[in-house]
Amino acid sequence: MPNFDSLFNAFVTILVTIDPPGLAPLFLAVTAGMSREQRGQVSVRASVIGFGVLALFAIAGAGILSVFGITLPAFRVAGGFLLFFIAFEMVFERRQDRKEKISDVAITRDHIHNIAAFPLAIPLIAGPGAISATVLLSGTFQGVGSRLALIAIIFACLLITYLVFVLSEWIDKALGQTGRSILTRLLGVILAALAVQFVADGIKALAAG
Repeated sequence: MPNFDSLFNAFVTILVTIDPPGLAPLFLAVTAGMSREQRGQVSVRASVIGFGVLALFAIAGAGILSVFGITLPAFRVAGGFLLFFIAFEMVFERRQDRKEKISDVAITRDHIHNIAAFPLAIPLIAGPGAISATVLLSGTFQGVGSRLALIAIIFACLLITYLVFVLSEWIDKALGQTGRSILTRLLGVILAALAVQFVADGIKALAAG
């Protein structure tokens, strides 16, 4: 089993890439006009689908890489750069603008009952950043017990996301524009540091191999 530091780093990495506080206003936007009960159904479905996608990559991430002939150290470097780019977007608030554009497109093209799958579950919850982070972590969480621990971490992150959806109206009012901006930038700096660590570990592994 991984130590506490590894588990905590994995939890922070996945939670930051999902960014539940940043999803709260978008959840309100894509569910505009729905009753509280309908929003509850959408939040449950979106969280379940998001968990299923990330759990799949946690279990079969290494296998998916091997099919394409990609080594884990190479993916660590590439994934680290991708996570750093997402962190850059978070610090300079470009990610939120991109997410809002995705949600606007989805409202016009998809039926209300499909909103949970797109855009909420994919790509807002289980987006490129969260999937990349999950695959990277699956390479370090070897063994049945470690993989189960990783899946439990993903479940905890999606449970938090679900709670954010349920409390989205209150959270959006409590944080306000300034609070969301500060929190997003703070999480972006943390993610940037974790991304640099992924790149450094990948380069070390490539040099040693």
